[in-house]
Amino acid sequence: MALKRTVLLLACCLMLSACGNNGADKQGTATEGGNVPAAQQPVTQQNDNTGQASEPPVKQTEEVDPEAAPDAEATDEGSSEDSEKSTDVTAPIEPKYHMNKVYRIVPNDESVPDKVVLLTFDDGPKDEGMINQLIDTLDKHNAKAIFFVNGYRAKAHPELLKLIHDREQFIGNHSWDHIDLKKESKQKVKEQIGDVQEIVKEATGSEPRFFRPPFGSGGDTVKEIAADHDLLFMTWSNGSLDWEGKNKNKPDEVIKNVMEQLHPGSNILMHELPWTVEALDELLTKLEAKGYGFVDPQLIEPKIR
Repeated sequence: MALKRTVLLLACCLMLSACGNNGADKQGTATEGGNVPAAQQPVTQQNDNTGQASEPPVKQTEEVDPEAAPDAEATDEGSSEDSEKSTDVTAPIEPKYHMNKVYRIVPNDESVPDKVVLLTFDDGPKDEGMINQLIDTLDKHNAKAIFFVNGYRAKAHPELLKLIHDREQFIGNHSWDHIDLKKESKQKVKEQIGDVQEIVKEATGSEPRFFRPPFGSGGDTVKEIAADHDLLFMTWSNGSLDWEGKNKNKPDEVIKNVMEQLHPGSNILMHELPWTVEALDELLTKLEAKGYGFVDPQLIEPKIR
C-alpha cells in the first residue's frame, strides 16, 4: 500500500513538472512574435486612401547648412536678374552717316548708299491733325524725320511732343522763342537751348539729339552751348521755301523747290504747314523714283566732320 502511494506521488510530480515546462515554452514563443519593444519595431505607415502600408520615411542623413541655403537662393535670384538684364540691354546702334560742314549727310564708307535725304520739319508742334498727317505719310514711305520744336509751342501742347515720340519720329531742339540766337547773350542762349531740352525730356523721357538755330543763325557761342548738351548743330542744305509767302497754299511749288536743289545727302528744310502736309506724299514718291532713300536720324553721328 505504501509502495502504491509512493508511485502515485512520483507520477503526480512528473505531471506537474511537464505542465510547468509547457507553459514556459508557450511564453517564450509569444515574446518573440508579439510585444517587441518600440525602439526595435519595423516602421510602417498606413496609407489612408489605400489601406496599404507605404514605404517608411527616409531619414535625412546630411544636415543642411543654415547659411548655405540663403546663399544658393541669392545665387539663383542673381542669375535670373542677370538673365533679365541681358535681354533688356540694347546693343548700341553703329552710325552709318555723318554730317559735313555744309550740313549734308555723308556715308561713313562706300558700303553705305549716298543717295539719301534727311527730312526735317521746323516750328512745331502746332496741330495734332497736321502732325498725324505728316507721320502717316512718313510711315507710308517707311521714312523717319526730325521735328524741330520751339519751347513756347511745346509748353502749350506737351501732348504733341508725346505724339511725335510715341509714333517713333524724332524731336529736335529749335530754341524756346524762335529768336535770332546770334544776337543774344551767352546766358540767354543757354536758357533758350536748355529749357527746350528739359521740356522735351519731361514729356517724352529723353532729350533731343539735334539742334537747328532759328533762321539758321548761329555762331561759335551757340555751337558751343549746343555741344554742351550733346546736340548735333545743323542748318540745312536744301530749302523747300514753304515758309515764303509766294509759296503759301502751293504744294506744287514746295515740291519743285526741293527737286531743283536735290543732291545726295540733302538736308531738307520744311515746316509744319498745311501746304507742306499736302505736298509730302508726292514729294517722297518723286524722291524714291529718282533712287533716293530716307536716312534714319539715329544713324547719324553726333558730331560734324
